[in-house]
Order: sequence, then structure tokens, then C-alpha cells
Amino acid sequence: MTDAWDAHYADGNTFSPLRDAERALLAEHVPAPDGGGHALDVGCGLGELARHLAELGYEVDAVDFAPAALTHARAQNAAAAATAAVNYHLLDIERDSLDALPHPAYDLITFRLSWAFVHDRTRVMNRLRERLRPGGVVCVITPVAADVPDGKRSIALDDEEFGALCAGWARAERYDADGLAFVVLRDPAPAASTFTGKKRPSPHALTGAGVVVTDEVGRILLGWSVRGVWELPGGKNDADEGFLAAGVRELAEETGLKADAGGARLLALLMDSTHGIPRLTGAVRVTAWTGQPNVTEPQLIHRWEWHEVADLPALSQPLFTPSAQVIDTVWPGLLPDLPPVHRYPITPAATPEPAQQAAEAAELREAMTDRLVADGWVDAGGAIDAAFRRVPRHRFLPGTALPDAYDTHQAPVTKRTPGATVTSSVSAPWVQAAMLRDAALRPGDTVLEIGSGGYNAALVQEVVGPHGSVTSIDIDPYVTDRARRFLDDTGHHQVRVHLGDGEHAPVQLAAPDSLDAILVTVEARDLPPSWTAQLADGGRLVVPLRVHGYTWSIPFTKRAGLLTADTYTVCGFVPLQGPGHREDAVTRLRGGEVTVRFADGTPVDTSRLDDALALPRVEHWTGITIPGETPFDMLLLWLATHLDGFARLAVPADHDPNIRTTPGGWDAAAVVRNDSLARLLTRKLPEDGTPLWEFGIHAYGPHADDLAQAMAHQVIAWDREARDTITPRLTVSSAQEAAPTASAAPDEDPAVITKQHVRLTFDWSAASPPRDHGGRAGQDS
Repeated sequence: MTDAWDAHYADGNTFSPLRDAERALLAEHVPAPDGGGHALDVGCGLGELARHLAELGYEVDAVDFAPAALTHARAQNAAAAATAAVNYHLLDIERDSLDALPHPAYDLITFRLSWAFVHDRTRVMNRLRERLRPGGVVCVITPVAADVPDGKRSIALDDEEFGALCAGWARAERYDADGLAFVVLRDPAPAASTFTGKKRPSPHALTGAGVVVTDEVGRILLGWSVRGVWELPGGKNDADEGFLAAGVRELAEETGLKADAGGARLLALLMDSTHGIPRLTGAVRVTAWTGQPNVTEPQLIHRWEWHEVADLPALSQPLFTPSAQVIDTVWPGLLPDLPPVHRYPITPAATPEPAQQAAEAAELREAMTDRLVADGWVDAGGAIDAAFRRVPRHRFLPGTALPDAYDTHQAPVTKRTPGATVTSSVSAPWVQAAMLRDAALRPGDTVLEIGSGGYNAALVQEVVGPHGSVTSIDIDPYVTDRARRFLDDTGHHQVRVHLGDGEHAPVQLAAPDSLDAILVTVEARDLPPSWTAQLADGGRLVVPLRVHGYTWSIPFTKRAGLLTADTYTVCGFVPLQGPGHREDAVTRLRGGEVTVRFADGTPVDTSRLDDALALPRVEHWTGITIPGETPFDMLLLWLATHLDGFARLAVPADHDPNIRTTPGGWDAAAVVRNDSLARLLTRKLPEDGTPLWEFGIHAYGPHADDLAQAMAHQVIAWDREARDTITPRLTVSSAQEAAPTASAAPDEDPAVITKQHVRLTFDWSAASPPRDHGGRAGQDS
């Protein structure tokens, strides 16, 4: 398609020029905001509309997927000084990430003579609506099907397509522009999903298959039916034809996609009724196919579109009820308020693997578990030891080399955003072993895992045994679908996988005080009330909790409604997504070269720190040393809970040696107070036997000396009072409860951290031996 359009423009072909009526309607209905605005012209062609928008006062990003169009457009733009505010970009609005756009939001998005050529219209419009500023407008200028010859139907919209275009907007206005429809869409208003049936089926249509097929990034294929509903590929069984064969055949006949029935899965049989006649639907899942979706039965389907699964709960048009019920079989919890259905799940057999690969993996699995035992993470001969030796980790990591899958320190990534941010991974075995140990699981326990992947849930199921219950929840449908398939492949059918938000969904999945353990496998910055409420008295909550920018896996025990803990394992996890995610307060100094990050507490004034960094540096070395490769994460927690104004400081390794003097890689513990800043660092001392590193302070600003002394005093106090002897007792209470009586209010006491949901109180007088894992000397920490 791209090549055809490129040739079209390269041959000197154009489109109908901008008409006076269009210019008048643009000026009347979408004038540029006072002071100018940003416009995005999609499918800009030769750029005439983009140049006109610039004349109206917009700064315009004009995009097209045909290089020849942009070449001509840039040449014409260069000849007109008045249109210098147009920037042209090569971008396919359907295939490329919108993160490539130069502006995050626009006041106006236009399609002139291009909307009819967009294939996945629902998905594209959903993504573009997210790019509108408040009050922004989408304007579509297009031919009308009734006014064009039959041979040009593909370039125009009919009344049904105009209805689909205008759905999901609070205000949709249509005007005539000399025979072209001029559509103005304002105020996005996505509607809740609705579901509808079709007309009375013929008797032989009472059994059939609905097929869930996804593309390489997890989008689901739906067809827009002539009956005005979205539906899955699928249809009736032929005589003596099974559900899998029917699903694969119908997929090919309706969409042109080819799949093998041997690679398809029958997930469940669904029974409801239509017009008083029983209806049986086989829920079929296809993950391997070839070809491209095409409309092969236009009397039934207008078009096929790939949809983001997360968009389905807010579709503006209805889903065909049996299709919605099949979708709910793959992603339980995605679609609320579904009509009732009798669901009969089909338990698939474990999928075998080649004998040579299985043997090699078994040898690596034994070696991995032996290493976990030797390193002290797993007790030899116990239930966790047996689980690690039984569960085939590599089966949850297709595409990962076997040695990497069984490396005790590797956490392979399983999903990234288009901007390369990691959103899902399978944790390193040593971390999983530590969390399983800290959960103190017993046979028959009821366990909730927040953050899916499959492998860890399989380990938990092995530990709690056949009479235990394991539910795994994740907010990402790609992750839950992947986890369910791999759990079935390895025979762990008993694990329930639920699609939902880990902050609130536990209330739907478990009764209060009913869970023996909750394992959170994503980094949490707070502890939602549902986690404590659903946990039984004496139960364990094991969570990677972020405190002042550092993450520790902390096992809490619930007693009389309160959570307490006194052990910590430093770790790193993918952050919690959804409403539970909390952003740090970040200040960038020196034009972005230096970052100051307040992860907890009340951020202090940083407005004069640029001036502070320009003053001579004060150095103070404490005389406190630590051997290389020795953990000191408890020092960081000691400083955070003893110094007000605690923050994290980051400077690129190749910037400003006046601020950073040791290798980069870690943020530095810092304190901001009285227009001054101090940071912790280490320096390597001359070797005389065991390498030693000395803790020191660099400080900047008018009160640098006092601040350096205060920070150094706490390093010395930690060495004297807490090093190698204790970790603090942590007590969690509700942030809404009255603070306990103390000499200082909670927000004035560094040992008390108040988050949105909970208050964390650290008591360093409680004795507990520290764990032998943490930050290392020899790097900024």
C-alpha cells in the first residue's frame, strides 16, 4: 500500500485542491487558539491543508507514509515563507508508535481525503483522542458515498461509517463543503460497552465457534458486522465438524488468515440461549497464523480491525454477545456486566517438548537449584527446593536461551513499551526463592499473587499442593494471556489467572481475612487497604516496597489488623501499573544535568540549589570504612529515617567531576536543607590487604559545612549503633488513623513516612540481624 501511494505522488499525481468552502469552515469552526496552537495533519499528501493551517496561526506537524508526498510538500513549503510553521514527518499512523510525534498533545487533528483509507479506524481514533488537549478538535474532510460513482466507493464514507466516526464524542457536527462532508468532533466521551444479539438463527446455527486471534503485539481481531455489532471470526459447525476445525475453517473463510487446527486450543464450551433456542459456542484460541485479514464475505462483514484489548471495555459500539463471552474466557474480568452464560472450561493436556531439550533443561534446572541452596536462598530438601526442581522455568521464557533461563541472577524481559520501558519480566530465581521463603507457605494455603508471569505462580502452586489455592492477577491482558497459556502448557491448570487492577481487585477475588499469603511481584510505592483487609490474621504479605527511592522485598505479618516486619532484602522490580502507581517529585538542575528526586515525604524547596552547586564544594570524610562487595543498604535506610530533607541525587557519569567523583551507575543518597545539598559517596583507600572504601560527604551551598557535619554524624552513628547488629522494626498503620503520641508530628519525624494509604513507622531500637544482601561499596549509593 505504501509503495502504491509513493508511486502515485512520484508520478506527479495530486488530490482535489483545498476549496473555498473548506477554508471558510476551517476559519469558522477550528480557528487557532489565542497565541497559536499545535495541529496534526494526518495523511498530509502534498501539504496544502497543512500550509493553510499555518496561515491560520497553527504550528503544524504534517505526517504521511509516502516519502514522495513529503518530498513535494517540503519543496512547496520552502517556497512560501508564510508557512514556515509546518514540519513534515514520515509516519504511518496505523503502524508506527505515536511517541515519534514531536508534540505530546494537539489542539487540532485533521484528516483531509484520508480517513476512508484508514483500516483500523477504531484503534487509530482511540490513540489520537489521547493526543488531544482539553478542548481540542478532530476534523475529518471526506467524500460522501452517495455522491461518488460506484467505482470510487472506497474513497468515501456512507451513513453507517459516519455514525461510527462520530461515536464516542459528546459533540459531532457535520457541514457541507461543496460536496465534501466537513465533520467536527469535540469532547471525547467513550461509552461503556454494550452487548447485543442478532436476528433469530436458523436451527443448524445453534452450535458454532468463536475464535480469539491476536497479532504479534497482542491486539485482537474483530469484524464490524452488517448487523451493526463487533464480532469475532467464527461461525456454525458443519455436519460432524468439531469446534476447533470449525473455528480454523471459519477464520480462513471470513478473514483469509490460515491456521492449523492442531495448534488451536478449545478453552471452554459456552451455553446460553437466543430467542428461546439453546446456543452452544466453542471458545477457540489461535496464536499462530499466516496471511493478512481481508473482507472475504462482504455480505456479512464490512471490515476487520485489530483492537487493543484494553480498549474493549469502552467500545462505542456493541459487541456480539457470544463473542464477548468468548473474549471473557481468554481475559476473565475484562468485560463487566456480561449477560449470564453456562461456562464449561476445557482443561488442556500439558504440552510435550523435544526429548533432548527437556533433558538439557532438566540438568540446568538441577544446577540452578543447587546454586540457590548453596547461596542460602533455599533450604535443601524442602518444598521450595522441590518446586524449583520440578517447574520448567524455560517453558515460561520462549526465545530465551536455556542457560540464561536458568541463570540465578537473570530476570528476562517479557514486554516493553514502544519507548523501550520494561513493563513485564520474569524475576531472577534468587528473588523468587527469597520471597517464597519469606511467605512461609504451607500445604493447603490460599495465596494471591499480584503481578503475573506464570512461572512464580507455578512455583507457589507446587508449594501449597493440590489442596491449596493460587490466584494470579495482572492489569495487562497480554501478560495474563501469556501466563494462562504457559501454565496450561506445563500442567498447572489449577492456578487461576485474573485480568484486573492489583490495587482494587483483591476485594473481588477474596473475602476479608481469607488469604494466607499475598505475594506482590511488582514494585509497590504504597500498601492499598485491600491487601491488609483480605489477609488473614497471621498471614504474610511479601512486597517489594519502595521507600525513599530504594526497593526492599519486605515480608509483613498481619497481627490485630496491623502489618509489621523486621527483615529486608534489597531488590529491583518493574513498577506497579494502573491507579496504584505513584510518581516521584523530581527537580532537574543545571539544565537537566543533575536530578534531585524526592520519593517519599514532603519535597523541600530546591529553587536555589543551582546557585548552591556553583559554590566551592565542601568535603568531609568520616573515617568509617567498609570492605569491597559488602552490603550497606541499611546505612541508606538509616540516613533516610534519621535526616529530614532526604532525597536521591543523580548525575551522568560523564558530567561535572566537581559533583561526581566515582563511577556512575547508582543514585546517591542526599539531603537538601537550608538552600544547601549534601550527598554520600565512597572512595577507595590505598590497598593493604583487603580493599577498603571510606564513606564521605560532598556538600554545596551556604550551609554546606553544617549539612556535611550532620550527614557524617549519622554515618558515624549508624556505624556505632546499628552496623552488623540490627534492622529496624517496621509497623504499618492506616494513614487516615490518628498518629501515635510522639515528641514530633509524623511529618516532622524522618522515621515516620506517610504515604497515600499507610503510615510507615521505623523503630531502630528493635533488634534483628540484617540480611547479607544489599548495596555494594565502590559505587555511588
